[in-house]
Amino acid sequence: MKNYLTKLTIITMLMMGFIITVTGQEGMWLLNQIDQLDLNKKGLQLAPGELYSKDKAALNRAIVQLGGGTASFVSKDGLLITNHHVAFGALQRSSSVQSDYLTDGFLARQRSEEINAPGYQASLMISMTDVTSEVVAAGAGISDPLEREKKMDEKIGKMSEEIRKGKEDIRVYIASNFNGKQYIQYVYKTFRDVRIVYAPPMSVGNYGGETDNWMWPRHTSDFSFLRVYVAPDGTGREYHKDNVPYHPEVYLKVANSYLKDGDFTFIIGYPGQTTRYRSSTSVHWNETVNYPFSIMNYREIIDLLEETTKNNHEGEIKVANLKKGLANVMKNYQGKVEGMKKTRFYEKKLEFEKEFQNWANSQPERKAKYGDILQKERAEYEILAKTKTRDNVFGVFQGLAGMPLSIAQTVLYFAQQKDKPAGERDPGYTEENISRTIENLKFTYNNYFEPADKALFVRALKMAGELPADQRITGVEYVFKDGNTTPAQFADQAFRTTKLTDLAFTKTLFDKSVKELEALNDPFIRMAISIDPMSEEINNINSRFSADVVALRKVYLEGLFEWKGTGLYPDANSTIRFTWGRVKGYKPRDAVWYDPFTTFAGVVEKNTGIDPFDAPADLVALYDRKDFGRWADPVMKDIPVAFLSQCDITGGNSGSPIMNGKGEIVGVAFDGNYESMISDWQYDLKLQRCISVDIHYVLFITEKLGKAGFILDEMGVRK
Repeated sequence: MKNYLTKLTIITMLMMGFIITVTGQEGMWLLNQIDQLDLNKKGLQLAPGELYSKDKAALNRAIVQLGGGTASFVSKDGLLITNHHVAFGALQRSSSVQSDYLTDGFLARQRSEEINAPGYQASLMISMTDVTSEVVAAGAGISDPLEREKKMDEKIGKMSEEIRKGKEDIRVYIASNFNGKQYIQYVYKTFRDVRIVYAPPMSVGNYGGETDNWMWPRHTSDFSFLRVYVAPDGTGREYHKDNVPYHPEVYLKVANSYLKDGDFTFIIGYPGQTTRYRSSTSVHWNETVNYPFSIMNYREIIDLLEETTKNNHEGEIKVANLKKGLANVMKNYQGKVEGMKKTRFYEKKLEFEKEFQNWANSQPERKAKYGDILQKERAEYEILAKTKTRDNVFGVFQGLAGMPLSIAQTVLYFAQQKDKPAGERDPGYTEENISRTIENLKFTYNNYFEPADKALFVRALKMAGELPADQRITGVEYVFKDGNTTPAQFADQAFRTTKLTDLAFTKTLFDKSVKELEALNDPFIRMAISIDPMSEEINNINSRFSADVVALRKVYLEGLFEWKGTGLYPDANSTIRFTWGRVKGYKPRDAVWYDPFTTFAGVVEKNTGIDPFDAPADLVALYDRKDFGRWADPVMKDIPVAFLSQCDITGGNSGSPIMNGKGEIVGVAFDGNYESMISDWQYDLKLQRCISVDIHYVLFITEKLGKAGFILDEMGVRK
């Protein structure tokens, strides 16, 4: 045991401390790796310890995780800046036909007018600690990967609970890096009172819509301002009238100077998931199976949502967040598939693995350890492939088949946990989580639009009914049993008789047992109970797959390190990371060059007056008068709107501040370029670019269009 941990510690130290040799600007680095990157020679004018320090406040204390994205403090009174699309859900939940904040935007002219951002919470990382030895020790000596993972998860749960005990605003996340070779414990202070301060109208914050999404050149002003509130004692509690603005230890200052081509920039944010150390098997699975089904599935759902809300503004508002989210992911997957095919990514992976195999087989000891690791992984995927057609459709029933079924599944889960002995319940089954789930139901019901939800349910039933005989979802077979009831007729009857569309009624179900739920004879609860055995079966298969594959990938990664011997950064996993890059354009194809900046002139050039290029008349008038205020770049003679950098980002980085060498905010990252959509799988220095809205355009829009100069005053922007 002691020898095993010593070996693991040495490997981890090598991985984290080895001289960095990765090409160019690649890397979503852990904060404790920053001092290895020799940034001062590249353009950073601060000491690495001013970006992150274990012992004192540094720039990382200005960065928070927010609503699936990132945000940063830009004033001493808890003012946050993030993307318009990160704040989109809050705006949608707060909107109505009478007060359409999505279309018209929102501005609070005084703090008493700031409105709650429903369902949003901000998390500020206050410590990160390597806990590899403690976690790994919990699974030592257990040969079965699934059992070993369970024991380690139990340890993680106990460690987290120990830190959280008695602290309402503390969250703990112990993240696995390098497929379980390293575990980092992150402790966060959470803020559950986040309020909307200013969001520009959709025609500014989402200018170009899905047409321009993931594309360059870009002309959207993708930003919003929010504010964090806390209890008078500093506790991050829920929305309360007595809460006061939070005073962060560190907040970002706005850059006075303008960027130019080649300037050093960096980002600290929360990238979601990357898969850069995956094998050819994983590449092929995603390129030919996962991504194509998701693209088809999301396209059909988007079309269905558009059809069922056509000429109904209330419906459009209610489905807006779901529709936008699906469209964003769909285009991302389309770009990934296109990029994989265009670059022959799978074939290149095979060639790389052939070299690895030759290296592994060249010595008996290496062959015994690594020789068949890739074949073993392929065998695991073959198990999943046997039922993938069924599992794809079953996945639709897990959240994309309308609200009532989703609610029924949630209620059933809590009832099942309640019926278990206390020692056998899931760690997530706590009074706190039950209360929070009940409290958050209002956001789910806020998005409910019966025509759309019913159509989603009918679609799921039709998909189940069309499955081949050996791939049927047994739990819904009763719908088709007599052959006389169509999915549409079944759905009509279900929606007519269910009470799960009533929020008040649903709240009463969380203290009931499974038997009591069965006795209600609700059609959606009946279906949730009926499909639950298959749900458990699929979950067990997936859990086994995950445990086995992670164990194999861990060995494979160790082989890659032994073979190549280069410094590594871990795949992104929604934890805080650092990346740097220079402002730089790129060549997307033959005879085409993209400059790294777009300007206000380009906004007007694209304007057609028709969505999604429907710039507000007041904004166009500002351009026509050349009323740029103090925001025009003296070299460009125009206001920079967006810019490109070589920073290495992915989903979750949306809303991250992008900073100059002085650590001043120069923009807000919001997208990547279409030509580098496979960046989650590989980094391409020539093509991959991060797209950010320039801080000067943000300030121009806020002051001149939004008439909210007081926000700039709060940020300390010089006049």
